[in-house]
Amino acid sequence: MDRYITGFVIRRLRESKKMTQEDLAEKLYVSGKAVSKWENGQGFPDISLLEPLAKALDISVTELLSGEYIRNRNRSANMFRSQCYVCPVCGNVVWSVGEAVVSCCGITLPPLEAETAEQEHEIHLAKVEDEYYVTIDHPMTKEHYISFLAAVSDQGIQFVKLYPQGNAEARCKIARVRYLYAYCNRHGLFQVKV
Repeated sequence: MDRYITGFVIRRLRESKKMTQEDLAEKLYVSGKAVSKWENGQGFPDISLLEPLAKALDISVTELLSGEYIRNRNRSANMFRSQCYVCPVCGNVVWSVGEAVVSCCGITLPPLEAETAEQEHEIHLAKVEDEYYVTIDHPMTKEHYISFLAAVSDQGIQFVKLYPQGNAEARCKIARVRYLYAYCNRHGLFQVKV
C-alpha cells in the first residue's frame, strides 16, 4: 500500500462525501487523529479496518489498496471492444466487456489478440434459416484442437465450447453478429468479420 496515494484517496473520498476526519473516525470506531495520520501518510489503517473503511468511502478494498479511484466511465459497454482471456493451465475462458485484470490458477492472464483467420484456422460460415452454421477444417485431436467458437454482436456473445475428437462446428443465431472467433489450443485466437 502506497502511503501517499492511499492517504490522498482517503482524503479525497472523505471530502467528496462531506465528512470530516472525525465523522469518518466515528464510523470506524477510531480517533480522528488516526484518520489524520492515514491521510498524511504517517500510518496505515489496521488490516481489520480495510473493509469498513472501503465501505464508509463507497469504494472497493482493491481500489483502496491500489490507491486508484476507479469508476466505470463507460456505462454502455461496447461488445466489439471486449477482451478474451484463456488460462493456459486449466483452459478456463473469461470474456470481458473491456479491459480487466483476470487471473486463474495463480497466473495473471493477458488479453488475447485475435489474428485474421487463414489457412488451417479459416472460419467458414453458411446461412441456414436464422442461423450461421460455422465450421473450421482443423484437426481435433487431444493435442491440437479448436477449444471454442464465439459469435459477437453489439448485444452479446454466443459461446460454444468444443472438445477434442469432436467436430469443429457450431450454430449461432444470425441476429446482429459482426465477428466470429475461434480459439486453437496451440495457435491462439482467430477472428473473421461477418
